[in-house]
Amino acid sequence: MLADFRKRFIVSFILTIPVLVLSPAIQGFLGFEFRFPGSNILLFLLSSVVYFYGGYPFLKGMKDEFAEKTPGMMTLIAIAITVAYFYSSAVVFGLQGKVFFWELVTLIDVMLLGHWLEMRSVMGASRALEELVKIMPSVAHLKKNGETVDVEVARLKIGDLVLVKPGEKVPVDGTVSGGTSSVNEAMLTGESKPVTKKPGDEVIGGSLNGEAAFVAEVKKTGKDTYLSQVIELVRTAQESKSKTQDLANRAALYLTIIAVSVGIITLAAWLFFGQEFVFALERAVTVMVITCPHALGLAIPLVVAVSTSLAAKSGLLIRDRQAFERARNLEAVIFDKTGTLTEGRFGVTDIVSVSGEDNGKILSLAASLEASSEHPIAAGILDTAREKGLKTLPVEGFSSIPGKGVEGLVEGKKLLVVSPGYLEEEGIRLEAAEIGIIKEQGKTVVFLLEGKKVLGALALADMVRKESREAVSKLKSMGIKCLMLTGDNRYVAAWVAEELELDDYFAEVLPHEKAAKVKEVQKHYITGMVGDGVNDAPALAQADVGIAIGAGTDVAIETADIVLVRNDPGDVLDIIMLSKKTYSKMFQNLLWATGYNVFAIPLAAGVLYGYGILLSPAAGAVLMSLSTVIVSINARALKMG
Repeated sequence: MLADFRKRFIVSFILTIPVLVLSPAIQGFLGFEFRFPGSNILLFLLSSVVYFYGGYPFLKGMKDEFAEKTPGMMTLIAIAITVAYFYSSAVVFGLQGKVFFWELVTLIDVMLLGHWLEMRSVMGASRALEELVKIMPSVAHLKKNGETVDVEVARLKIGDLVLVKPGEKVPVDGTVSGGTSSVNEAMLTGESKPVTKKPGDEVIGGSLNGEAAFVAEVKKTGKDTYLSQVIELVRTAQESKSKTQDLANRAALYLTIIAVSVGIITLAAWLFFGQEFVFALERAVTVMVITCPHALGLAIPLVVAVSTSLAAKSGLLIRDRQAFERARNLEAVIFDKTGTLTEGRFGVTDIVSVSGEDNGKILSLAASLEASSEHPIAAGILDTAREKGLKTLPVEGFSSIPGKGVEGLVEGKKLLVVSPGYLEEEGIRLEAAEIGIIKEQGKTVVFLLEGKKVLGALALADMVRKESREAVSKLKSMGIKCLMLTGDNRYVAAWVAEELELDDYFAEVLPHEKAAKVKEVQKHYITGMVGDGVNDAPALAQADVGIAIGAGTDVAIETADIVLVRNDPGDVLDIIMLSKKTYSKMFQNLLWATGYNVFAIPLAAGVLYGYGILLSPAAGAVLMSLSTVIVSINARALKMG
């Protein structure tokens, strides 16, 4: 299409030169005369070629618009050039008047050039799918029979092993089977920091390998890969129409009707005031050209294309356009707790020293004992110690106490990490108000003992994400209510709600009851629900905007309107902000696409003719094309930050 407009413009422009030379009006303006027998017929023939060849896209466009019962831009241009052509042709063959051919061909030239430049601009604004496709490499290093051979990615099968060298893009969705490296997934998930990948970890096709080579086993191919799913999701989102687009389409139809009506009125008014038919006709044609609703038709789709692309590159996948547009109006956001506001894993939240021992020492000793255990509590203590940079000490004579804890010798001392039940059985009394408060929060408490002496207590709970605090704080600063919905007990829920300063929470809610709670909140607020997309499915479907978080490479979550690849509640804020910016760009484009007509139509009709200001049809075409390019540039200016 782009090449076709370019070709038609070049041919029409070349033919325009002799048309201008043969036109009486141009000869009179430049002060020369060039006429010969049959010059008018030659002028007619050259103009006819430009009309039928150069004007073909507009004539065909009018036919298509009438077939779809949506007359618009193409209809206006086609009417304008057709009136000019047939009137001028009639003058050549005997009708009294002046030919209108030079205006006709220059108008077609400008419209073809405008469309060509505009389409280049539009393609730049909506090249999201092409850019996503380019992310995936075409060749992979397949390991086969002890050798490494280069093959096309399309030929890879599930179970194949591929070598990924430093600095190369990962060619497949798979699992690391050998080697360790850091991988940059920013272009796919929006994760700004490189992610360490070791054997057993998943890698995404299109991500960029860092400093070391590794071997990956192919797990997904073709349409099942993450990138393919994202591309399909982007295509669907871009093709889906929004309510704002429907408004633009209706406005374009009304603008077409107005343009034709004002064109006829302009023609009649100038004839009434005694002007020549050629002058009146030129005014009418200019009105119809300058009023073309092309910018209006592109105002929304361009913004949709850009915003969908930006979102996808940041790991924010839009499945429902209208829900995404509703996100800008959210008044309340309900978060699932486990795995959304919290990390879904145990970690140490409190350390209480009973013997005066340093908290770091208590954690280090407990982690040393638990290093040999596979219990979730042990993993939580060990992970927290590592995060704090504490070293574990050698343990001798390690053994577990079934259902109670573990014991062993550390630095020659017999240490135990045990449950409250062990203390009761052994008759060890402990009075510490702080520990009582921790227990009331629903946390799991274990004790570090040296023989029968209690050194300290460690409280564990599902760790609150660092990102959650910032996300909740920013949402509340925007006037959005933040609530939590969880199946966990009310003590744990109260603790998390207090930690994050939530506005409210619902605890001990079963999965099938979550939708009812969302409905309850919807009575007062426009509500978004953020969950993991599995046990939260009914709640996600019920909410005004359903957001599935932490989907990873599984983007096909049917009940969610928006899918967030990362486990970062801050992405909810990004979605709301992008929705607001997208709507703002849509509004700006609509305002420009319709507002400029308020000034352009009277100018085209000739209201300033008395002051010597008069627009030709070609000048009107330039202004119309310029408005479309401005709309395109404005759409491309949309940014995430």
